[in-house]
Amino acid sequence: MEYSIRKMTVSEYPMLNDFLYEAIFIPDGIEPPPRNIITSPELLIYVDRFGELKDDFALVAEVEKKVVGAVWVRIMNDYGHIDDKTPSLAISLYKEYRGQGIGTDMMKEMLSLLKAHGYKRVSLSVQKTNYAVEMYRKIGFDIVRGNEEEWIMLWQEGKH
Repeated sequence: MEYSIRKMTVSEYPMLNDFLYEAIFIPDGIEPPPRNIITSPELLIYVDRFGELKDDFALVAEVEKKVVGAVWVRIMNDYGHIDDKTPSLAISLYKEYRGQGIGTDMMKEMLSLLKAHGYKRVSLSVQKTNYAVEMYRKIGFDIVRGNEEEWIMLWQEGKH
């Protein structure tokens, strides 16, 4: 499948609401939460007024001029928060585009973008049962802590 990865435009920022919902990991057999779950404070921080902070960066993946995925970062006090210099990362792909390498390429592109802007580390939180844990490990994220359900993973420049 042919796809391209590019910077998300300001007019596309509202799409982050959809991708935030898509990013919620739902194990097999579990009923998806209602869409308005993204308005809860712990999720809203990922998208609220995105683009207004200097540490807000977003990329999208396109297939035939249709945006099918997004990866974005910002420094925020989310569960994956490490410190006030380390952006937290979120990534999401529509289901039918998963498992084809697009997410891996989006992650690599975002890491390159962040390195170019002087960032040395990036963190994320992921549910332990999420298949994406292996992708994050392959790209160079290490588990730094966790709780019963989630891992906090950290990528550090020069460590890989």
